[in-house]
Amino acid sequence: MNTARARLSRRLLLFCAALLIPCLPRSAMAQTPETPNPAQVRDTMRRATDFMMNSVSNRGGFVWAYTLDLEPFGELPARKSMIWVEPPGTPSVGLVLLEAYRATGDAVYLDYAKRVVRPLIWGQHPSGGWNYFIDFDPHGLPEYYETFLSKCWGWWEHVHPYDNCTFDDFVTTESTRFLLRFYAATLDPELRGPLDKALDHILRAQYPNGAWPQRYPPGKPHSLFGRPDYTSFYTFNDGVMSDCIDFMLEAAETLSRPDCRAAAIRGMDFYLLAQLPGPQAGWAQQYSPDMKPAWGRPFEIATICAGESVSCIDDLMRFYALTGDRRYLDAVPPALDWLERSIIPGAEGYTHTYYYEADSNKPLYIRQEGEAIEEVTYTVTNEVEGSYPYGNRMTLDVGALRREYERVSALSAEEPKADYEDRLRAKPLPKAVLGGFLAKALAETQQSPDGINAIVNSLDTRGGWQELIHIPDPFSPFTKPGRDFTGYSTGGYIGRMYRLINYLDAFASRR
Repeated sequence: MNTARARLSRRLLLFCAALLIPCLPRSAMAQTPETPNPAQVRDTMRRATDFMMNSVSNRGGFVWAYTLDLEPFGELPARKSMIWVEPPGTPSVGLVLLEAYRATGDAVYLDYAKRVVRPLIWGQHPSGGWNYFIDFDPHGLPEYYETFLSKCWGWWEHVHPYDNCTFDDFVTTESTRFLLRFYAATLDPELRGPLDKALDHILRAQYPNGAWPQRYPPGKPHSLFGRPDYTSFYTFNDGVMSDCIDFMLEAAETLSRPDCRAAAIRGMDFYLLAQLPGPQAGWAQQYSPDMKPAWGRPFEIATICAGESVSCIDDLMRFYALTGDRRYLDAVPPALDWLERSIIPGAEGYTHTYYYEADSNKPLYIRQEGEAIEEVTYTVTNEVEGSYPYGNRMTLDVGALRREYERVSALSAEEPKADYEDRLRAKPLPKAVLGGFLAKALAETQQSPDGINAIVNSLDTRGGWQELIHIPDPFSPFTKPGRDFTGYSTGGYIGRMYRLINYLDAFASRR
């Protein structure tokens, strides 16, 4: 259950349609007239990729969405000189190209992946990580910030021009993961320098207590609504801790780097350090240097967070499976007890809110007033009605979490890792892509046999998959309708490609 990831729903808007397109699962592979043969699938994959690489990409990089005239949109309207690093952007395309090469043996995918590598290396920060986007015309960025980004209400991570890198939403880890997998597939010496630089960046960014910050290296702080800059704080929010750990484990295995595995274990141990004392034995989204829950953005309250706690519980059970260390598992029951006590009596259509008040455990919400960024104010309230629509109504199946804990806890000492690996193999994607932002969403999507034909038959004459795209209004996303248009989404391409790759893998496994 990863429903707790903050901002996930907003970041899925540009490719949620692709995530809902079904595909044939491995267990239902008998060929029928309704399902295309592998040659048709390979042809579809190649035509779609040729279009994306030769007609859509900017120097090998991508934003999130395009109109039919190829006007670019990242998380916000983008400059034509920009590519987006944040998934589902440039490195996410690179990862699916590597998977397409593995599944088909077509060397063109490897050539295309090399084209994706180059702009990422060009835009790598001197410290080794990445920002949300890369602009091939950096001289135009000050005006873009002054006239546009600084006025975007709700996108606080983009309002100021931070001159450093971010772990938020898998930006640096997804890029480094792509370099790592490309290097592992090719041993291309051109990649070793940028890859080592990125790995060293992630290792240096980790605090001695095991935590990672949202941004690194420390840069000029920018306060928001009079509160301290939160980007150097110890951060769980938006997958920072969990994906840094996942990537360190992958790097340790791929490159035989014991220092990376040690960093991953320190990260796992931070979960134990950061667990709040009972009876509210959950977690906050981020912590200040004195290990107190800290404010993030103006609507991210400095208190215990039910959504983040669910994610931490999931991670701790996974850490137990990976290490066999029962300390991680032993932290789960008190957190489950708190979640059970935090069910809101009389709530209709939901069970929890995101935030709870320290000590009293009363539900907390944020009320937003004003529309333009210059006039917006936020206040904390105990009333759900009229509150800001950020995690204010959540439905959590605490019983299912407890049953999973009890199942894992009952396994004998040697069983948890094998059980975890069996569950990975049962996912509808190959293990090689079960990491990073997009794959986590894809891995939970239901599939059906009808989906393969739907994907194959829906390419347009250019080789693209058209879909309806919604772009929120950047200045007032919850009070104005935004923009809807038919176009092409990078996430839509990636989602469909993974499904076709999965089909080829399943077909091959029967031969």
